[in-house]
Amino acid sequence: MTRSSEATPRKGDGVSADPRFLNWTIAVAALVTAAIHLYYNSIGLISELQFAALHFGLFGLMCALTVPGLKDHPRGRLALTFDIALGLLALLCGIYFILGEDGYWARGGHMTRLDWVMALSAILLALEFLRRTMGPAIPILILVALSYAAFWGKHIGGVFRFPGISVEELVARAYFVNLGLFGDIAQISMSYVFMFVLLGAFLVKTGATEFIIDIARAAARRMIGGPGIVAVLGSALMGSISGAAVANIATTGVVTIPLMKRSGYKPTFAAAVETAASTGGPLLPPIMGAGAFVMSSYTQISYLTIAALALLPALLYFMSVIYLIRMQALKDGITDFEDDEARPIGAVLKAGGLTFAPVVVLVILLMMKFTATYAAAGAIVASIVFSWLTPRKLGPRQIMEAAIDGVRSAVPTSILLISIGLLVGVLGTTGFGPTFSLMIIDWSGGSLIVMLVLVTLVSLVLGMGLPVTAAYIVLATISAPSLADLITTGTMIEQITSGQVPEMVTMMLSLTDPEIGAKLVAGLSAEDARALLASLPIDVRAALRPQMLDQDVIMASLLAAHMIIFWVSQDSNVTPPVCLPAFVAAAIAQSPPMATGFAAFRLCKALYIVPLLFAYTPLLSGNWAEMLGVFIPALVGLHALSAAMSGMMETRLGMSRRALAGLAGGFLLWPLPLPWKLPIALAYLGWLAIDWRRRRLEETQPRETATPVRP
Repeated sequence: MTRSSEATPRKGDGVSADPRFLNWTIAVAALVTAAIHLYYNSIGLISELQFAALHFGLFGLMCALTVPGLKDHPRGRLALTFDIALGLLALLCGIYFILGEDGYWARGGHMTRLDWVMALSAILLALEFLRRTMGPAIPILILVALSYAAFWGKHIGGVFRFPGISVEELVARAYFVNLGLFGDIAQISMSYVFMFVLLGAFLVKTGATEFIIDIARAAARRMIGGPGIVAVLGSALMGSISGAAVANIATTGVVTIPLMKRSGYKPTFAAAVETAASTGGPLLPPIMGAGAFVMSSYTQISYLTIAALALLPALLYFMSVIYLIRMQALKDGITDFEDDEARPIGAVLKAGGLTFAPVVVLVILLMMKFTATYAAAGAIVASIVFSWLTPRKLGPRQIMEAAIDGVRSAVPTSILLISIGLLVGVLGTTGFGPTFSLMIIDWSGGSLIVMLVLVTLVSLVLGMGLPVTAAYIVLATISAPSLADLITTGTMIEQITSGQVPEMVTMMLSLTDPEIGAKLVAGLSAEDARALLASLPIDVRAALRPQMLDQDVIMASLLAAHMIIFWVSQDSNVTPPVCLPAFVAAAIAQSPPMATGFAAFRLCKALYIVPLLFAYTPLLSGNWAEMLGVFIPALVGLHALSAAMSGMMETRLGMSRRALAGLAGGFLLWPLPLPWKLPIALAYLGWLAIDWRRRRLEETQPRETATPVRP
C-alpha cells in the first residue's frame, strides 16, 4: 500500500521529473555561469549593460532550475519543462539585448514588436523569479511603482503627483536604458556581489568555516560567557564573508546555539545572541556583504576606504554584544564554563590557518589598489593553491562543486538586485526620491536628530517587507541626499557665524537679497545662520556647499549619511514582527520566535547608538587620532549603558548605581571634546575594577569560611 501511494503522483503533478537529469542540468548551467562571470570580471571585454543583460539571463535560468514555482508542490516533468522554458526565455531576453541594443538606438529609440515582446518578457520574468526567491511583497511593490509612473501618478494630488510617461517609454527605460533591469544595481550584482559570493563558496569548501569556529572556541574557551563570545567571533567572521544573516545563522548557529544551551544559557537568549552576532556580520570588513559595494557605487568612494573606516564602528557593535553576553553569564552564574572540545589557538592555527590565507591575499590585493573583482578572483585562485598544502585539497571535482555551490548561493541576491533596479529606476524617473528627501527635511525642521529618527522609522517600515540590501538601496535613494545635506549644515553654520564666508558665496546670495551680503560680512548668530540656510532651497544649498566646504568634508558627510542608512537598515533582522534571522535561530534553539526577536533587538542596541556617532563626531571623517578619540570613550560608554540596561556590572547593581552607569554611558557617547570625557572614562574604569575585585572576593569567600581555623 505504501509503495503504491509513493509511486502514484499527486493530482496535478504529472509524471515525476528525473532528478539525475535536473541535477546535471543545474550543474552544467552553474559551471557555465561561473565561467562566464569569472572571464568577464577578470580579462574579458564587454559593455556593462550587455554583461548585466547576460547576468540576468544566466541567473534567470538558474532560478528557474533551482527554485520551483510552487515550493510546497512536487515538481513533475511537465512543471520542470515549463520552468526550463522560462529559464531559456530569460537567457534569450539577455542575449536579445546584446544583439539588439545597437538597432534600438539606430531607430532613435523606437521599439519594434519583437522589442516589446522581449522587454515585457524580461520584466515579467524578473518579477516571477523575485516572487519565487523573496515572496510576493517586493514584486507587488515594484508593480505599484511601475503603475504609478505610467497610470495613476497623474490622478493624485500634492507633491507626489506625477504627470506620467507612456508605457512604451516605461518599458524601454526598464529594458534598454541604464535605469532598470540592467542598471547600476544589476552591474554591482554581476561583479562585486557574485565574485565575493563565489569566494565564500571556495572558502567553505577549503574548510574555512570549521577554522573560524575552531579559532573562536579556542579564543573564548576560558572566558566568562565563552560560548556566547564564540558565537560573536565566529558569526562576525563568517558574516563578513557571506553578508547574509540567515545563511550565517544556518552555518554557525547549529554549532554555537547548542554550545550556549549546554553551558546554561536559556534557549531564547542563545538564539538572540546568534541573531545579533550574525546581524553584525555585514558591518565588519573586509567584505561586508552586498551593501558595501552598493555604497561604494552611490558615493564614488573606494571600497577599500569604506572597509577601512568601517572597522572601528564594527568593533563597537560587537563589543556591545559581548558586554551583554558576559553580564548575562554573571547574572545566571555561568562563570566556570570551559569548552573541553576546544583546542589551543596554536594547534588550531597550525591545522587550519592556511584556509584563511585567501582572505589575507584579498586584503593585500585591495591595498595594492587592484579592483575588488580582480582581488576576489585572486583570492579564489589563492584558495585553490593553499588548499594543496592542507588535507582538504581542491581537485577538479571539488573546484567544480565549489563553483556550483557559489552560483546557487548567489541566485536569490542576484535576482533581488536585478529586479530592484526597476524600483530604483522609477524613483529616479518620477523624482519621487528628491521629493521624499524634501519632505523629510521639512518634517525634521532642519534638526539632524529628528531627521535621524525619521530615517530610522522609515527603515523599520521598509524592513518589514524588504531584505536588508533592498531596504538600504531604497532608503539611500530617497533619503541619503537630505541626510548628507543636514550633516554638512552644521559646518556651514560655523563658517557663517565666524564671518569666514567665501566671497563667491556672498556674491551668489547677494543676487537673491542684497542685504544678505552685508549680514554675512558682519557675521550672523548661530540661530540666524541656521534660519538663513533653512530658507534656501535644497538645490541652492547644494550649489553653495562646494564653495564653502572642502571636497573631503562633503565626501565625508555623504559617507556618513550612507553608513547611517546602512546600519539602521540591518534592524529588519531583529525587529519584530518581521525578523527572519531571529526566527531561524529560534527554530534551532527551540525557543519562542517573537521572544527571540525582542531579545535580539535588545542586544543590538548599538545599531541605533553608533550611527549617532557617524552624524555628530569624526568617527568616520577624522584622522586616526581623532577617530580613536571617539572610539575609546564610546567603548567604555557602551559598557556603562549595557550595565545600566542589564542591572549587572561585575556584581548586581541597584537602581541608583544603574542610573549612575546610564549617566556615565550617555556622557561618554555624547559628542564632547576628549578632555571632557577622559576623567569620566577613567572614573568608570576604576569603578569597574573595584566591582571586579568585589566579585572575586565574593567567589572566594565561601571557600575561606569552609576552611577550618586552628585554635
